Amino acid sequence: MATQNAEQIFQEYITKLYQQHLPSQHTFFANLRSSSSEKLNNRNLLGHLHLRYQAACHATRVMVYHIPHLDSPSLRVRKLRVINDDDGLMNGDTHHYQLTRAFVRMGAKILIDDEEFGSLNTLQNILDPITAKFILLVQNLYPKSLGPWCVIEMFADDWMRAIMNSLSKCFPFIKEEAYFADCFSEGIETRHAHEALDLTSLVIRDNPELLNGTIEGARVMANGLDMLWSGFDDLLQHYWQRI
Repeated sequence: MATQNAEQIFQEYITKLYQQHLPSQHTFFANLRSSSSEKLNNRNLLGHLHLRYQAACHATRVMVYHIPHLDSPSLRVRKLRVINDDDGLMNGDTHHYQLTRAFVRMGAKILIDDEEFGSLNTLQNILDPITAKFILLVQNLYPKSLGPWCVIEMFADDWMRAIMNSLSKCFPFIKEEAYFADCFSEGIETRHAHEALDLTSLVIRDNPELLNGTIEGARVMANGLDMLWSGFDDLLQHYWQRI
């Protein structure tokens, strides 16, 4: 397989995947957006949304340290910049803590302390089956190829905007929360998406034999994200039925 052809196949596939699995198109976000204040002003519902979402994001932040093939000094530096945006000190803060503060301000009942988000194996034991399955998927896929990382990074800006816009109807201040405002003002997630795709293209150009595994990893991760959003939607339906 020609090197140029491998890169082109990857880029065409990832574009198609983006169009098919864009998070904001999932019914969860439409249902969240249409929720009344009566439905969303539920500290237990908000608490479970926080737990599931924080856990899913935590898993990708943990496992990004284990993504393969970025072994040269220059590639390690580029990977480190992405990691630093999530886990480095941004004015003494991180995305993890910013997200919790946003949910606290909405009135969420925080179910576990921030520092309890540690071992992924332990975390799975306290989560619902779907979110636990997603975390296991991230745990298994991230060390095998760059495809799953590409999917998470290229979708992150879209799902964050969808969450913010859906919640802002009942909680208009949410757009000012650092978790959203800082990311969007700096274009952090968009930059991460470009970087992940560019790094993966470089790896495939030099190692075209990695193409099939990269594509398969991306496909499985995209389906896993769909599964995660469906679990979130089930949570909404559960609380709505109780109301």
